[in-house]
Amino acid sequence: MAFHEIRFPANLSFGSVGGPERRTEVVTLANGHEERNSPWAHSRRRYEAGAGLRTLDDIEALVAFFEARHGRMHGFRWKDWSDYKSCLPSRAPTHLDQTIGTGDGVTRTFALFKTYRSGEQVYVRRIDKPVIGTVLVAVARDPKVEELEFTVDPIRGEITFAVPPDIGVPVSAGFEFDVPVRFDTDRIMTSVASFQAGEIPDVPVLEIRL
Repeated sequence: MAFHEIRFPANLSFGSVGGPERRTEVVTLANGHEERNSPWAHSRRRYEAGAGLRTLDDIEALVAFFEARHGRMHGFRWKDWSDYKSCLPSRAPTHLDQTIGTGDGVTRTFALFKTYRSGEQVYVRRIDKPVIGTVLVAVARDPKVEELEFTVDPIRGEITFAVPPDIGVPVSAGFEFDVPVRFDTDRIMTSVASFQAGEIPDVPVLEIRL
């Protein structure tokens, strides 16, 4: 099993359906009250790749990508068109979008994160697959220059500074990112006649933990 650093064709994932999934165990007590527990600290995303297909050429591209990944064997990158930026989808990322750490005068490497807020509740999501060329970084709100003052590891989702940020200063970043996924099937069923009649293949895609 390996992870292939290649993105599922973005024009094919556009129009797909999917999103985050949680696992909650619910036990109903004799008095009607519930006890709820979640064994997952983080959500897991599912998508339906077939929903984005429109032509026979799309099917050919999908089959080629599927065969190259050996079905469920190898992971790959996926662009979630509804959630692929450090900011709102309608905006462009800036170096102040997400606070990813605080300098201590020693640490040079910081992981990328995206924080989701609703009321007083927050969820912090680790970003493992930033898109090359989109990562913007600032220290104490001062923009830094990539390759000169910091480097990006697009495989691990980390930035490394040439000089450690000073004690107590905020480190922030903005970026685009992909979701690490794999196919959740070892079989793709296609039919030219039914596809032309409006049907689409069933091609489930599942987020993987790295």
